[in-house]
Amino acid sequence: MKNLIFATVFSFLITLFACAQNKKQETKSAIPESAKIIKTDTEWKKLLTPEQYYVMRQAGTERPYKGEYLNNHENGTYYCVGCGFPLFSSKTKFESGTGWPSFYEPLLKENILEKTDNTLGVSRTEIICSHCGAHLGHVFDDGPQPTGLRYCMNSAALKFVGKQ
Repeated sequence: MKNLIFATVFSFLITLFACAQNKKQETKSAIPESAKIIKTDTEWKKLLTPEQYYVMRQAGTERPYKGEYLNNHENGTYYCVGCGFPLFSSKTKFESGTGWPSFYEPLLKENILEKTDNTLGVSRTEIICSHCGAHLGHVFDDGPQPTGLRYCMNSAALKFVGKQ
């Protein structure tokens, strides 16, 4: 049990330290304001599970190695749970060893926003759905080629639809 706790804490700390090295500019949404999804907290709480609400509306993080899509190897597309906007393709998913589903690039760059996140005492780049403003995860510069990026996402913020 001690080894599992140590491994989880160690993995989390490595992720945090990798975050500190990643400094990117914030991006602006290509989605017109009139097309964005806007809901009250009450509406979001009715739509989302408590874990989804915590991750997507309170910028939380699910526990490492517990997410539904960590070990998903099917072909398909990952969508935002909050609005159904397409975010990532299974073609760009890779095994990062961090405990969260990871991708080396989004389906379309304009479907996500990047925002500087200085919580936890380090500077990281938060990834947000450009359509509904949901927190999805963070991006780091330690991913594989061709981009060198690792979009470390929370399964709780994603809905996978396999190719038929």
